[in-house]
Amino acid sequence: MNEPGGPSDTEQLAADTVRTLSIDAIDRANSGHPGAVMALAPLTVRLWQDYLRYDPTDPGWPDRDRFVLSAGHASMLLYSMIHLTGVTKADGSPAISLEDIKNFRQLGSPTPGHPESHLTVGVETTTGPLGQGVATSVGMAMAGLWKKATFGQDLFDYDVYVICSDGDLMEGVSQEAISLAGHQQLSNLCWIYDSNRISIDGSTDLTFSDDVGERFRASGWAVSVVEDANDVEAFSSAVEGFKAEADRPSLIIVHSKIGFGSPNKVDTAGVHGSPLGEEETRLTKEAYGWPEDAHFLVPDEVPEFFRDGIGKRGAELRTAWQARLEQAPAEQREMLAMMLERSLPEGWDSELPSFEAGSETATRKAAQKALRSVAPNVPWLMSGSADLTGSASSGLDPEVSGTFEPGERTGQGLHLGVREHESAALSNGLALGDMRPVWSTYLIFSDYARPAIRLSALMELPVIHWLTHDSIGLGEDGPTHQPVEQLPSLRAVPGLDVVRPADGDETSEALKYALLRNDGPTALVLTRQDVPNLDRSVLASAEGLMRGGYVLSDPDGAPEVILIASGSEVHLAVEAAEVLAGEGIGARVVSLPCWEAFDRQDADYRDSVLPPGITARVGIEQASPLGWDRFVGTDGAMIAMHGFGASAPFRDLRTHFGFTVEAVVEAARKQVRGS
Repeated sequence: MNEPGGPSDTEQLAADTVRTLSIDAIDRANSGHPGAVMALAPLTVRLWQDYLRYDPTDPGWPDRDRFVLSAGHASMLLYSMIHLTGVTKADGSPAISLEDIKNFRQLGSPTPGHPESHLTVGVETTTGPLGQGVATSVGMAMAGLWKKATFGQDLFDYDVYVICSDGDLMEGVSQEAISLAGHQQLSNLCWIYDSNRISIDGSTDLTFSDDVGERFRASGWAVSVVEDANDVEAFSSAVEGFKAEADRPSLIIVHSKIGFGSPNKVDTAGVHGSPLGEEETRLTKEAYGWPEDAHFLVPDEVPEFFRDGIGKRGAELRTAWQARLEQAPAEQREMLAMMLERSLPEGWDSELPSFEAGSETATRKAAQKALRSVAPNVPWLMSGSADLTGSASSGLDPEVSGTFEPGERTGQGLHLGVREHESAALSNGLALGDMRPVWSTYLIFSDYARPAIRLSALMELPVIHWLTHDSIGLGEDGPTHQPVEQLPSLRAVPGLDVVRPADGDETSEALKYALLRNDGPTALVLTRQDVPNLDRSVLASAEGLMRGGYVLSDPDGAPEVILIASGSEVHLAVEAAEVLAGEGIGARVVSLPCWEAFDRQDADYRDSVLPPGITARVGIEQASPLGWDRFVGTDGAMIAMHGFGASAPFRDLRTHFGFTVEAVVEAARKQVRGS
């Protein structure tokens, strides 16, 4: 089915193999999205075969180009390329076998409905929720430029290619990504926009009339247009234009026909997300000149074609890179090894601060002291804020750590603007690029970033989500800015550890905890208002935070009631225990900063902190009580928020909503003595 400007016979055969493998896999699964694959196979084959710096036998090669399928619904496009180019796992076995393709979308297969980076070798980032791939790619490109500036062009000079869809560009996060990438002049970033003008509801004319090229040009991107997705020579010219860019990211607009080759479904919404079916598959294969009765056919010439192209070229590039790495200074090799292993330098935490008992510090301020003590020891740690650098206290010292910006790519500090969703997504990209990212906003605005926070957990990335102004302690800004439901909703995300430290010493331990964690993200939840720094000479060490929950203090005799709290409410529990002691009631105080870490402790430890035999319990947290029954029991008392906050000075709010020593004492009395 060669067309003017189209591929050679062998290249066309490879493209049609991608198409038919995908059609067959989707038909067998009876679900999937064939249309985009059928349209984009020729340019994807050309991109991988002629341009991608990639060694299929070493898909983790650090200086490889990254290929991101932001249009993750077209996952069979990526799976077919991984299979046909011979991408292998560390043990040499295929990353995706033909049997895996036959088991598309089936339980246990590395070919799920949408690409998952933690599951499938060769997938650079998890995509599917539209907009996430393009948003994440910005951080991947930033990581590449940081490494290029830090290690030198001989060791790092990779590009990030992204295939995106109409739907990606409709999502709001795409504009955040476009704007920031243009401002940062990410010249190693190329988005390939599949403009097929079809969405699930029908023609994009229903909802989308943007002049996409002008939108990107307005944000400082270079824009080129390929009028026909089958014209791979025009596509090659556009890629060459991208590679010549020195100070702009690039967009290649590709006009395509969704479902290309299907006689009855081409250019229709029906081919977007549904199998072709037996009869239409037969007709489509006939249009491709493909054996109509052949299923999952891979002609011998196709793997050989890729071995002689991307396989040979990638191996040569990677081998030459390895030789240069061996000649690099030892400190560079050691640093890169730590980045790749997600480990930390010896003594990285040697200057973590401690805090004087009796003084008062907002935990956001304590966290900043801790972060600034660590950053010089971990040069690949990058910290940025969604335009709240001062308020969220996540800023690094620019005189020490520098700022990542055009003209200075080794800086650790980031200015991200009012772009919460993009801030979280690009942090995922930074982590995928071997960096250790921290990004910050107010806890209330974590809702704007939720899809990317969720993906950092799904991908098991060590991202630190730094969330401040964590309660009604925000005061006069009122309920629009006072988080209530955010804590339990974040705790509901599998794989996300939510840490709410009680004072300065716990905050130092919290940052240490987050940086030591290399298999998933951590949300640090921090106060705006000052809180008392606890007297650790009398109370237990803040190192107990590492276990998620610990006994902070015990009465002289056996405890009759347990007071359990997190964050700024812990000091209320401590003061209430002292009052109760004067009344002859023994109260244990438990600090519970991280439910997830506490759950990972063995049953003996958990029972030693919260003995099952002591059912008189009071929980205290300035958030929705959802989930607290697991700690206080069905008969325990809970001092929490049962509605939204209000606008007033914090001390007035604390009294109004019952977060006082007197209220805790009264609840404990009732637990011990009854009403």
